[in-house]
Amino acid sequence: MQKVWKFFPYFLFCTISITLVLLVIKVNKILEISAFILLFFRLLSVVLLFIYAFRKRSLTTWILVCMIAGAEFGYDVPEIAKKLQVLSDIFLRLIKTIIAPLLFSTLVVGIAGHANIKQIGRMGWKSLLYFEIISTIALFIGLLAINISKAGVGVVLPPNPEISPISSIKAQSSSDFILHIFPENIAKAIFEGQILQIVIFSIIYKSSLKASDHSICNLKLRVGITICNGINGNVRNSKKDCGIRHTNRLQF
Repeated sequence: MQKVWKFFPYFLFCTISITLVLLVIKVNKILEISAFILLFFRLLSVVLLFIYAFRKRSLTTWILVCMIAGAEFGYDVPEIAKKLQVLSDIFLRLIKTIIAPLLFSTLVVGIAGHANIKQIGRMGWKSLLYFEIISTIALFIGLLAINISKAGVGVVLPPNPEISPISSIKAQSSSDFILHIFPENIAKAIFEGQILQIVIFSIIYKSSLKASDHSICNLKLRVGITICNGINGNVRNSKKDCGIRHTNRLQF
């Protein structure tokens, strides 16, 4: 069995390569290939990929394999795939549901894990600088690729009656942009999916808790001391009452 699994990746690679070569030949009309042969090799590739995913046990592998299987399912039976669109809508709704709580908890816990607020500030501007640099590089790569490949040139899409016409968008001033960053209601920001507002609220929330930790600790200490003093006082009064009662009984 170990020998079989040893040669399995090579068999998988060869099967996928043959499938891709057959698809290229079919698309370019180099040779006439039966549709059954193409279907057989595509399904065989998908089945082997599922076996590889079961063996690999990696989330990334499962995501890639399921994407390929979904594309194959939509290509072979498009009518059934359209009817199953509700499953993709449910998945997207679940993803949108978890984004806000996950982002809020990650930021709060991340800030709480650093004892120094200045260290968080340094990490923040470094992350922002890294984000800006990587985003700029990605934009230049995208512009270079689209200008070289000319993808989409000459393609005329038919009008879709299901899509409503785009209404005019009101121009946003700089003051409106700054005002939009800060949430007026955190529940409303989560409901509308305003990620930037959730980030700002999370940072302000945990920074405020971090700044008030000392005061909260002092308050807890004072409350604890007061409760302990009250308990000790009640115990002393109880002992005193018991002593008086015992003395009165002896006198009687």
